[in-house]
Amino acid sequence: MKTIYGILLFLSLNLPAQEGTRNLGMIKVHDQGNLGFHGNLVNDGVFNDNQGLVGFYSDRSIMISGLFPTIFNDTEFITEQGLQLAVSMKVENNANFVQGDILTPRTDSFTSLQFLSESFYTGANNMSKVDGYASIQNKQQFTFPVGDAQQLRALALHSESTNPVAYCAYFYSNPDDFPSFNSLNRENTLQQISRHEFWRLEGSVPSTIQISWNERSQMASMAENVDEIVVVGWSKANNQWENLGAGSIGSLSDGFALSSPFVPNDYEALTFGIVDITTEIPDLANYLLTPNGDGINDFLHIDELALSNNNWLRIYDRNGMLVFEKYNYTNEFRGYANKGDVVLNRSNGLPQGVYFYLVMMEDLGLEYQGYLYLDR
Repeated sequence: MKTIYGILLFLSLNLPAQEGTRNLGMIKVHDQGNLGFHGNLVNDGVFNDNQGLVGFYSDRSIMISGLFPTIFNDTEFITEQGLQLAVSMKVENNANFVQGDILTPRTDSFTSLQFLSESFYTGANNMSKVDGYASIQNKQQFTFPVGDAQQLRALALHSESTNPVAYCAYFYSNPDDFPSFNSLNRENTLQQISRHEFWRLEGSVPSTIQISWNERSQMASMAENVDEIVVVGWSKANNQWENLGAGSIGSLSDGFALSSPFVPNDYEALTFGIVDITTEIPDLANYLLTPNGDGINDFLHIDELALSNNNWLRIYDRNGMLVFEKYNYTNEFRGYANKGDVVLNRSNGLPQGVYFYLVMMEDLGLEYQGYLYLDR
C-alpha cells in the first residue's frame, strides 16, 4: 500500500496566484508513496524526511514558500508556467524535469534548487531547467542544469575534492550592464570579452569548468578562430577579466571551452574572452560512427593513438558535457556513455548527433581535437 502520513495540519489558502496548501505540522512520504501538488505550497512545518515521489503539476505558475526548505527524495516537475521557489528545495535522489522551469531569484543564490550528495536529474532541456540558481552539497563533479527562459546553458563543474556547497546561475545579459564589471578592464592578453552572456559560480574548492556557446552567443562576431576563445573570469581581487582558459573545441557557431583550475569564489562572473594566439591545436579527422553491428564504422578508431603509450580520449556533447573518457584508448567507444550526470539510460546509448572529441598524447606533448557524427 502506498502511504503518506505524519502529524499533519493542512490549511487551504487563497494566495495571489491560486489556491494552495500550508503545512504547519509534519509530512512524510514513505517508500513507494506519491504526493502531488497542483497549487502553491507554504512549508511552515516539517517536510524533510521523505522517500517516494513528490510531484508538482499545473498549467499555471505555482510557488513554494514558507519558513523552511523542503527536502524530497524523488520529485518531478510538470508546470507549464514554471515553479517559483521563494525558499530552497533540496533533492536527495532524482529530480525529473518534464515541462516548465524552476524559477529562483538571481539576486539570492541561497534560494536554489539544491542537489544533495547522492542526487541527480533527468530530462533537463530548453523547456525545463533551472532559471536562476541551482546548487550542490557534498559533490565533487556536477553539471548544473541552468539557463534562462529560452535555453538550457549548462555549466559542468569538476572539482579537486568534494564541494561542501556550490551555487551556479546563468545570465543572458551583457556583463557591462552590471556596475561590477567593465569589459575594458582586462588582462593584456585578452582582446575582447563577451557582451552577451555570463555565469556566476560560487564555491571554495579549486575546480575546472566547461561552458558552451551557440548561435546566440555571437562568437563569430568576436573571433576568427575557435582556438582564440577562452574562459575568462572577473577577478574580485584585481577588478579585471582574467584568462582562465585551457582550450576550446567546436566551430564558431557551436562549441565549448574548458578552464584551467581556479577557485570559483575568487571570481564574480565567468564568460568567454578572445586571446591573440600564435599556435593552434591541430585537428585530426572527423569521423562517422554507425554502431549497428555491420562491421563498418561500429567504433571510433583513431590511427594516431598508436603513436602514444600515454594518451587520453574525451568525448563531449554539443553542450560541452563529458560523456566518455578513456585512458590509453583502444577502440572502446561504440556510442555508449561512461560519464555524465544527465544520461537517462546508458544501456540505450547516446542520442544521434554531433559530438566533439579531444585527444591528449601526454608522452608526446601533443593535443588534438575533432568531430564525430553518431548515426543510429
